[in-house]
Amino acid sequence: MSRTPRRTATAVTLALAGTLALGGCGATAPTGTAGGEAATGGGAHVVRHARGESTVPARPARVVVLDTDSLDSAITLGVTPVGATTTAAGAPFPGYLPAERLKDVKPVGTIGSPNLEAIAALRPDLILSSQARDDKRYEDLAKIAPTVLTKTTGPAWQENFRLHAEALGRQNEARSAEAGYRAKAEALVAALGGPEKAKGLKVEMARFLAGSPTRLYLNDTFIGSVLHDLGLGRPANQDRTGFSLEISPEQVDQAAADVIFWSTYGDAARSDQAKITGGALWKNLDAVRNNRTFQVDDNLWMLGIGYTGAGLILDQIQRDLTATPSP
Repeated sequence: MSRTPRRTATAVTLALAGTLALGGCGATAPTGTAGGEAATGGGAHVVRHARGESTVPARPARVVVLDTDSLDSAITLGVTPVGATTTAAGAPFPGYLPAERLKDVKPVGTIGSPNLEAIAALRPDLILSSQARDDKRYEDLAKIAPTVLTKTTGPAWQENFRLHAEALGRQNEARSAEAGYRAKAEALVAALGGPEKAKGLKVEMARFLAGSPTRLYLNDTFIGSVLHDLGLGRPANQDRTGFSLEISPEQVDQAAADVIFWSTYGDAARSDQAKITGGALWKNLDAVRNNRTFQVDDNLWMLGIGYTGAGLILDQIQRDLTATPSP
């Protein structure tokens, strides 16, 4: 992960002197002052976040997002960012989001390595990111615009969404999104036969990675939290805290489950996908023998960290596991 040179950050700060004079609310307020959505003068509010407190416009209009979770949050809440990072240089924005909502969003570097000059050129009035991605460059970002950081991404996505909604002044929209997700989850559980049957179904998410061991995802992940929200059962070796369990082709018996959702990241030829799925251990798994394995979109299931992404995942689970269409 590259870091922006200090001279670049200094140049950005100097170039934006006029901008900061107009909207310079990005500096962190002293800790210990009132948090939450305490109103301040000029149609702004104070947002408490992982790096302290920032004064943010009541309804920010020029928002830059620096990870896929904040991009999902913005789109879910009806906000089209002016800028966003991508997963790699030249990569598109997540394909599961509406293309028409993203067509005017400007790329501003890659996740974990944003381009400060590109961000500054967009004259944002709010920047959203996380400590996991941008803690070291927080001060530089805060000189450009009020910057709100969550602690991390992944399993805390619902808590992070509420912080994003507070920063964007979109709490009513957030409540609607949360209610819609709960209703869809309840409908899916009912289609599976109710909570007890859902709990008895052991479901896992496996991911083949180019150049790395295959992963079975545990509870402290975005997809793990979605499965937990549904009350689905988990294989005993995966029903625990942590990020993932890595397995080799010789350890495929550890992937035993009633249902296996799986995806591939990167070049499949450089992963263990063919070796595992073509082997006897895989073919002897109950999920495989019962035709209960389902390939899924890696960009959605791994990067769709928000209510729009989670809703689409629920749609696919319902399509794959039941004959009842999603509501």
